[in-house]
Amino acid sequence: MTERDRQLAERLERAVLSLLERRAEGASICPSDAARAVYEGDDDGWRALMEPARRAAWRLAAAGEVEVTQAGRPVTEAEARGPLRIRRARR
Repeated sequence: MTERDRQLAERLERAVLSLLERRAEGASICPSDAARAVYEGDDDGWRALMEPARRAAWRLAAAGEVEVTQAGRPVTEAEARGPLRIRRARR
């Protein structure tokens, strides 16, 4: 991983956590919310950050910080297919 990739990964992780802090308990965000928050342009270039945003969510899930869900239930990376949501991990 290049230094630039590492910095992007960290920015996306911070964006996920920051966005969740501003949401109600139990509320979720889409990985696109983090991608848009980190993207510095005015066009739809944030779409190129979707996969890095998903990877950030999986890293945070592995660390116990968040849960990645589909249809309201937690899923593993191996079983996830299609749109994802991210919420704070239930303690």
